[in-house]
Amino acid sequence: MTPDALFVFSLLGVTVVLFASDRLRPDVVALLVILALILGGILPVSQAVAGFGDQLVLLIAGLFVVGEGLVRTGVAYQAGLWLTRMAGTSESRLLILLMLAVAGLGAFMSSTGVVAIFIPVVLGITARLGISPGRLMMPMAFAALFSGMLTLIATPPNLVINDALRSAGLQPFGFFDITPIGLLALALGIVYMWAIGSRLLPASPLKTGTAGRRQTLLELAESYNLMGQLHRLRFDPGSPLIGQTVSHAQLRTRYGLTVVGIGQSERSTEVVSPALANTEFHHADALYVVGQDAAVAHLCATERLSRLLIQESQQRSLVQELGMVEVMLPPDSELIGQTLRQAAFRTHHGLSVLGIRRNRQPLPGNLIEEKLAFGDTLLIAGAWKQISLLQGEQKHFLVLNLPAELSDIAPAYRQAPFALAILLAMVALMAFGIVSNVAAVLLAALAMGLFRCLRMEDAYRSINWPSLVVIAGMLPLAKALEQTGGVTLISDGLVAGLGGFGPLVLLAGVFLLAALVGMFISNTATAVLVAPIAIAAAQKVGVSPYPFAMTVAIAASAAFVTPVSSPVNTLVLAPGGYRFNDFVQAGLPLLLIIMALTLLMTPLLLPF
Repeated sequence: MTPDALFVFSLLGVTVVLFASDRLRPDVVALLVILALILGGILPVSQAVAGFGDQLVLLIAGLFVVGEGLVRTGVAYQAGLWLTRMAGTSESRLLILLMLAVAGLGAFMSSTGVVAIFIPVVLGITARLGISPGRLMMPMAFAALFSGMLTLIATPPNLVINDALRSAGLQPFGFFDITPIGLLALALGIVYMWAIGSRLLPASPLKTGTAGRRQTLLELAESYNLMGQLHRLRFDPGSPLIGQTVSHAQLRTRYGLTVVGIGQSERSTEVVSPALANTEFHHADALYVVGQDAAVAHLCATERLSRLLIQESQQRSLVQELGMVEVMLPPDSELIGQTLRQAAFRTHHGLSVLGIRRNRQPLPGNLIEEKLAFGDTLLIAGAWKQISLLQGEQKHFLVLNLPAELSDIAPAYRQAPFALAILLAMVALMAFGIVSNVAAVLLAALAMGLFRCLRMEDAYRSINWPSLVVIAGMLPLAKALEQTGGVTLISDGLVAGLGGFGPLVLLAGVFLLAALVGMFISNTATAVLVAPIAIAAAQKVGVSPYPFAMTVAIAASAAFVTPVSSPVNTLVLAPGGYRFNDFVQAGLPLLLIIMALTLLMTPLLLPF
């Protein structure tokens, strides 16, 4: 082994440990890989950063935009509503329909996005049926993983493997080449989760009493111990707050009170508007604040305000203009580790955080300096329009509970037919090879903007930039393995150890290698590393590389065993109430089933 090869293998080992330990963000690890390859003299700068200009990165970025168009136009959400209607009261029917719906949508858009959309849908359905969310969250995540086996564009690992075939001078897979195995795998997965897997899932009883409907605004407030904490105040003459803005007054920092609305008299009625960061206080305004009674008394005494009663007409005006929503922080949210002051919800989103629940318990006291953590749920208040926009902010938080009052106010999604037509056109262009895959995806992404399915700022916000950085950083590591002889060493080891037993045993070794690596790092990084090794091993024993490349694609998507092997598993960890071992118990048997299916079907469809 040459010194350069030893350096690259050591770098690979450190990279896997850093990915698995989760001590650094995956995108930071990928950037460190690029730096190590440059500073170690393994690759020149042009090759080390070439991943950022790879067509694969552009292709995946375009697919994020197309998926966001489906979210923004309500196509995915309507699928959730259909599921609710069709499921009825049968848990078995619900599990089957849920897995089919998630896999079907995930075949054409981001599986992470699909799961993010369906989490609140499943929470609502389980509340209605009176069953534990843990009965359905993991099957939903597994269905999202199966969606990666249905089409070429369903998951980044498939595109990575196609890129590896192209780099080896081979014809890449077609749009539906993976579909036959994927459909069989999905069918087996559904049967397994219905007959066996569901018995291994937690079934803790629910504690809510609102099964069968959405929670109201009052019920949401009660779940955060906020009942009786809405107050209506007026400014006395000479109040020092008059003329100040909401942000300058700093009532949350100084008094632990959150200003949610401003009431202004118009003729004989009071019109309530949301309190934004730059909203200025006027002497005739009514101030709506949320907080403890003692804090309100302190504010009134110090800043010269008086309390007012909240009449029924004012309550109706308040509900028409202002609402509340419960959101959860996903594992890759940029808000994790920030305090509420640093998050600046009012400045960035025009919304206010009223409460935080951690481990299902409301946090007491003034929360302005509380650091946010993965799994926290936040109760957010503000204008209904701003609340409806939160469903497009999945990189920061997931909307869990939209109150019942929203159904009378939420706007219709008129661009859904255009989004569906664009999706179908993109699939047709890719399936029939009319244009290149990159051109088809870019045309679809631009069409989403042209037909107003989403705005340009929505398009840029929808792209999961950390994922693109991970891919761009791992591609040069795979290149370094190839150039230093690392791929040859690993493939030689596979061939020497298993090649004498026939190509089927070697195929099993490739599957196990990809599955093992995929337990600790992302399935995309797994595909980047293992695909060249599998192709090289096949070529060394003189058999077709296509069944080996297909096996890596299936194994990369079969990331069932740990909650860190795929973002969809991580997303359902907290809402499902799962532990690490829950994934091992339910996922390991399913992985072995999919391995057996792969070894049986792949040689039939793609002969050696």
